[in-house]
Amino acid sequence: MPARRAFLGLGSNLGDRERTLAEARARLCAAGFEIARESALYWTEPVGGPPQEWFLNQVLLGSTGLSPEQLLGVALATERALGRERRERNGPRTLDVDLLLYEGECRRGPGLELPHPRLHERRFVLVPLAEIAPDERHPVLGLCARELLERCPDRSAVERFCAVPR
Repeated sequence: MPARRAFLGLGSNLGDRERTLAEARARLCAAGFEIARESALYWTEPVGGPPQEWFLNQVLLGSTGLSPEQLLGVALATERALGRERRERNGPRTLDVDLLLYEGECRRGPGLELPHPRLHERRFVLVPLAEIAPDERHPVLGLCARELLERCPDRSAVERFCAVPR
């Protein structure tokens, strides 16, 4: 399969978040996702779920010869390898890797939805996405990342990462 453009969202709110995201990037690259651009890291307020620590989030743009299903499999394997346990919906996690966009594809199947079904509702994804690809169009809504961010109903805090955590 020829290389295709894809966007991945990374997040962590347990353990050494910065190290976990760095290890996730390395594992994704080793598995066939070549990073072209990466956003800054952002401290983000948790959205939904139980009370928990803030997340460290990032968005990656890359190319891959993997199919969307294969890339999702790599993402899930990376989560497991770095200690992700799915105990509670929207609960704390060592790593979350979401397949956000894949070369303009639209899919609604069991286990894989493209674009990510809540992409346009989440500032913790839209802020870093708009940083690295402000003109990237949502294949269903037809709006670019910058426009999605401007219209996003989510008002949770998203702050550039600094060396001293909150």
